[in-house]
Amino acid sequence: MAGQQVGRAGLLGRVRARVAEDGLLSVLRDIGFVSLGKYGQFLVTAVTVPLTARTLGVSGVGLLAIGMSAYFLGSLVVDLGINTFLAALIDEEGLAELRGSYLAVRAAGLGVIGVALVAGLAFGAGAHVRMILLGLFVGGFLSMSEDWLLVGQARFGASMTYQIAGRIVYLVLLVAILPGLPHAEIVLLCLLLSSTVTVALTWWDARSRYGRPGRPSKVAMILRKGAPIVASRLLVTSYGQGTATVYSSVLDAASLGLYSASDKLVRAVQSLLDPVGLALLPRMAREREDANFWRHEMRALGACVIVAAVAAAGIWLAAPLAVRIVYDDDFRGVVPILRVEVCILVATATTSFVTTALLPVRQDTVGVMIGAVIGTAVAATALLLTLRTHSVWTLVWGTVAAEFCVAAWYLARSGRLAARERPQRALPASH
Repeated sequence: MAGQQVGRAGLLGRVRARVAEDGLLSVLRDIGFVSLGKYGQFLVTAVTVPLTARTLGVSGVGLLAIGMSAYFLGSLVVDLGINTFLAALIDEEGLAELRGSYLAVRAAGLGVIGVALVAGLAFGAGAHVRMILLGLFVGGFLSMSEDWLLVGQARFGASMTYQIAGRIVYLVLLVAILPGLPHAEIVLLCLLLSSTVTVALTWWDARSRYGRPGRPSKVAMILRKGAPIVASRLLVTSYGQGTATVYSSVLDAASLGLYSASDKLVRAVQSLLDPVGLALLPRMAREREDANFWRHEMRALGACVIVAAVAAAGIWLAAPLAVRIVYDDDFRGVVPILRVEVCILVATATTSFVTTALLPVRQDTVGVMIGAVIGTAVAATALLLTLRTHSVWTLVWGTVAAEFCVAAWYLARSGRLAARERPQRALPASH
């Protein structure tokens, strides 16, 4: 009996070790951690979105959309969009110098944005310009965190904890301050203050594990690697989460408010799918030379697309109820926009998986750049049409077209890379 118990204990220990190392439950655990961490604000969003909508109104939400889209642009300008690319290199030599160089690059970018913000405030910039500059700075400041190190170590639990801490502070500040000062700028200032919590915690963690950053001796390498990536990500953001900034000179605040209300719901669901690629990144980096690499990753991509299609169908059916619960009667015009825009979930799931996991592991910056150029070309066409129509529907259909064209390119690019590598991996076996 005792021998059976020992045998069971040993088997259970081996099973647990296997799952902890690379099993399905481990993957699902990491995906859950990333979802709760990076997008754990859904619990916060359940309060903040209705609060901002009812407090600011349609036009105020439009102004906030401009600032939040600039927030994403600022994040890219500062971190160059290469955090996942650098996370894939965390096990290589020279990590201290890499950290120091990345810090220097980000600090310089944030400094430039800070100077622009101060100049804009000093010269009395208009509301749109002021929201853009403030959003750029807030997004850039959050990019000063060392969360990329946690991703590279697959420490998604720690990442979740630090990010949720910041989101809770954001919620408290917003509930306490916004009702008394109902201005879009207040929302961004609350976000800036709460970001200091996340940034400070990640730096404390990084310093306790790795010490101080080394000398910035790899700045040239980071800029060389980051140039095509940041250019492509900026292009992607211009027709994705940065759309409101681009269209702020073409559409009025009320139209942008309706589009933003729809876009928030769609991006919220999209963000549940984005963590899949991020959670798989460390494993894919370790298995980059595995003969079954492409087969495994294509299966994972297919699963993401199926989930996205189911989610899109569910949102299409529940759109009237969702808008009524989250917003108020002033936002009734969101329902038809939401039912069209939700179609992009299938495309964004594909793009997110490929650009977050597949291409960073293969260090394929050229593929990312080409995809961004394709999407921007389609979005630019929609922008030119909007100059004539001044209709939010041109923006909506342009976004859908851009996302699907980009997803088609990334599928083609992945297939080409897989076909190119397959003979190379089969060659040693033939000898």
